Formats: sequence, structure tokens, C-alpha cells
Amino acid sequence: MTTSADLEDLAHDHVFLGAAHDDHARRTLWVVGLTAVMMVAEIIAGYWTGSMALLADGFHMATHAGALGVAAAAYAYARKHARSDRFSFGTGKVGDLAGFASALVLGMVAIGIGVESVKRLLEPTTVAFGEATIVAVVGLAVNLVSALLLGAGHDHHAHDHHGHDHHHDHSHHGVHDSGDNNLRSAYMHVLADALTSVLAIVALLAGRLLGWVWLDPVMGIVGALVIGRWSWTLMRDTAGVLLDATDAHVAAEVRELLEGPGDARICDLHVWRVGPQAHAAIVSVVGGLDAAEVRRRLIPVHELAHLTVETR
Repeated sequence: MTTSADLEDLAHDHVFLGAAHDDHARRTLWVVGLTAVMMVAEIIAGYWTGSMALLADGFHMATHAGALGVAAAAYAYARKHARSDRFSFGTGKVGDLAGFASALVLGMVAIGIGVESVKRLLEPTTVAFGEATIVAVVGLAVNLVSALLLGAGHDHHAHDHHGHDHHHDHSHHGVHDSGDNNLRSAYMHVLADALTSVLAIVALLAGRLLGWVWLDPVMGIVGALVIGRWSWTLMRDTAGVLLDATDAHVAAEVRELLEGPGDARICDLHVWRVGPQAHAAIVSVVGGLDAAEVRRRLIPVHELAHLTVETR
């Protein structure tokens, strides 16, 4: 008979936040602050100098500041509700939801830059080359600092939790960093700003020194295409996580370890991601294996953080 002490011993939480969650949150907040300060400075400078280019870049930066703010809020929400019973598998995918939203914003920014660039290519406008170049250089410096802050947030940790043997077995295995899509989305917004700054500097210098006014909108179109590609990649990856897409690599490893010896067959298998460093799996096995043996064989699959085993 299972006692209350046994039940307490078998209990486990579902906190699947990344090992560096709090560090990533702090870095993202720093970048939000830097971006907001630069945004305000560009808008004020634009009104002061009468430069439409500065105003446009300032409001463009506001969209990135908003997206970065969403990323920071996602970290806070995920931490606050990590142990809430409202979420069956914890809040590990909140960052992927924020990343998907950021990808949409990034896509809209790309479309906006592309449309405006085509308009300016067809109908050239006067560009304040000197002022715009200075602001673009300052903006690039801010973006490079932000990129260093976010880029330094990539690290690798591992930890192990092991469950107990029972027929319907839930166990925790060690996991390694497999990527934080929330941090990745923030990083892509910063890179997008850095890219537009670099392209703008090249175009503005060419316009000022060589008179190539047409290069500014052409660079804008190039930037829009690159940013659009980043947006699509991030949207595809985060959507897969949100829709519980099967991780083919982990699923194949599970099948190999359980069916390889030839004494068991998997009749049902589900493998999906539940956090930046964690995957969950439900496996139903037919044969002579018990739950304890299934769990033992799957220990090498370090991506698995939550395992449910059914034996028949």
C-alpha cells in the first residue's frame, strides 16, 4: 500500500526554466534600457535638427524596444509562475511564445523597411547625410554593446534529477542547454538594428562622398530581406516548440536505446520540448521491460527532463 510518505517521495515539480534564466533576464533588462535611451535620444535629436531620417530611425527603434520589453516581461512571468498548477509542464515555453511574438514584430519591421526603401528608390528624397551618419554610428555602438551583453548569455549547465520506480513512471534526467528562443529573439532584434546601422553608414558615406543617393534605399531593401529571413527562421522554430512538434533526434535516440536490444517494441512515443533546456517524453513499451529498466536505458538521453513510461 502506498503511504503519504511514499507519495511525497514520488512527487516532483515541473520547473523547466533554463539554467541561466535569471542571468538572461538581467542581460535583457540592460539591453531594454540601452535601447530605450537611444530611442529617446534619436527622437529628440530628430525634432531638434528637423531630420526626418533621425525621427524615422527613432520610431523604428521603438518597435525593437517594445519587443525587447516583451522578452524581459516573459522572463519575469516565467519565473513568477514556474511552480503554478495552472501550467501542466511549467512555464518553460513562455520564452518561446515571446520569441514568436518578437519574430512577428521583426517581420513587420522588415516589411516596413522594404516598403519605405522601394518608395525612396522610386522617389528619391533629401537626406541629411552628416547628421544621419553620426546617429547611425552611435546607434551601431549601442547595438554592439547590446549584442555583447546578450551574446555572453549563452552558457552550458547540466543537472540531474532521478525519479522512482513505479508502473506509470515519471522521472527527471539531466539536461543541457539547447537554446533559449527568448534570448535568441532579443539577440536578433539587436542584430537587426546593428545590420541596418552598418548598411546605413555605408550608404550615407557613399551618398555624401560619391553622390550615390540611390544606394541608401538599395541598402534598405537588402537589410529588409536579411531581417525578413531572420524573422521567418525564428518564427518557424518557436512555432514548432509551441505546437509540440516532435524532436526527431531525441525520438530516434529513444527508439534506438529501447528497441535496439530486440527485447521490446515501442507502440506509442511522444517527444516534445517543454523548456530551453528540457524535453518531455511519453513512451509506451510492449515486451518484457518494466518501467525501471526503461528509465535506466534512457539515462543517456540527456535532453529528457520529464519521462512518462507505460509498460504493457
